[in-house]
Amino acid sequence: MSNFPQKISRRQALWLVGGLAGGVALHGCTTSSTSSTSSATATPTLSVGISPWPGYSGHYAATGKDFFKAEGINVQETFFQSASELITGFLAGKVDVACTTSGDAIEMIHKDPTIRMIYVVDYSDGSDGILGRDINSPADLKGKTVGRENLLFQNVLLRAYLEKGGLTEKDIVIKDLTAADAATAFAAKRVDVAVSYEPWMTKAAKEGGGEVIFSTKGTNLIVDTIVTRQTIIETRKADLQAYIRACDKAVKLVNGGDAEAIKIAATKLGVSEAEMKGQIAGVKIFDIEGNKAIAFNPSDPNNMMKNLELTVKVAYDSKLLPELMDITSLYDDSIVKSL
Repeated sequence: MSNFPQKISRRQALWLVGGLAGGVALHGCTTSSTSSTSSATATPTLSVGISPWPGYSGHYAATGKDFFKAEGINVQETFFQSASELITGFLAGKVDVACTTSGDAIEMIHKDPTIRMIYVVDYSDGSDGILGRDINSPADLKGKTVGRENLLFQNVLLRAYLEKGGLTEKDIVIKDLTAADAATAFAAKRVDVAVSYEPWMTKAAKEGGGEVIFSTKGTNLIVDTIVTRQTIIETRKADLQAYIRACDKAVKLVNGGDAEAIKIAATKLGVSEAEMKGQIAGVKIFDIEGNKAIAFNPSDPNNMMKNLELTVKVAYDSKLLPELMDITSLYDDSIVKSL
């Protein structure tokens, strides 16, 4: 059986919170609830929740290079081993902001309507996918045992592939496993198919004698975002701006292939620098300009709103939502516009 690094689990939903993690990522929550300042002159502290994912490399690098301090803010990180744990922790108020997929955010907003997505961290561009053995077409999934975590973003990915073969979840046998556990089960040949993401996906495909049969390459099926509550947006705008500016500076280094930034992210996620580069290539990490020009731009065909429309529909069809949600109630682009 293969042992995949347990300190790297994602947003799961996506890989490891890599960049936004430097302070937020892997074990159960260990920090406080909404933080502020103890006095008018104290440096503000922003608590951030994160889980393992290459798209979060900007956060990791910003932490390692002290960019947050340079922006005049302390960042208190909490690492969660899985997206499910991150969701629980954020809803319980253990962190001020969190990095999570749009699907997870939608489910959280359904439970707490004051939550908003305020920034797009990345689009998965091949780092999320489905592993299979002897699968030549989507129709071959019929009757197969599939390991996947029951999270909206994974359901969106699995459904997209099943529909290509005219199948539904009723045509397969599902085992509810986290992304890391699904990858391990595939490598050990305990499941025929697995929905997972980096840093486990490629390694599990190889060790399990299979391949990646479907991925997010060239799509906006899975979007990672920064979420917070409306009260934080209204009362701590400067802190949110400082956090995003620091991450933006680090993202530019990561996207530019800066050796030190890559090394920081690799060390954080427990992979080699070469592996880190490969995993970063599987995500489109956004800077501030990308948020303005693409993510929150209604005129761009790849904007985030199109992802939200699809994700809400899948959630409703899957009975995860009692009714369709108004897309405009899910996000607040005021921070992006102010930068």
